[in-house]
Amino acid sequence: MHEEMLSSHAVHCPYCDTGFELLVDASQGSHATWEDCPRCCAPIQVQVEVSAISGAIEGVTLGRDDDVV
Repeated sequence: MHEEMLSSHAVHCPYCDTGFELLVDASQGSHATWEDCPRCCAPIQVQVEVSAISGAIEGVTLGRDDDVV
């Protein structure tokens, strides 16, 4: 993980709709990971899309554990 590649994204839990800041690491390229909601502790799928050319984050998609993201 490179600290200069971290960026904060305002997101909402797909279960309880609680807003929170999610730190996303662009140094990993496009990837999928899991985070727990800070309020309801539900497992959230996180899909991160990173540009192969610029290395910039193009999108962050959140989903429930049974969603296809």
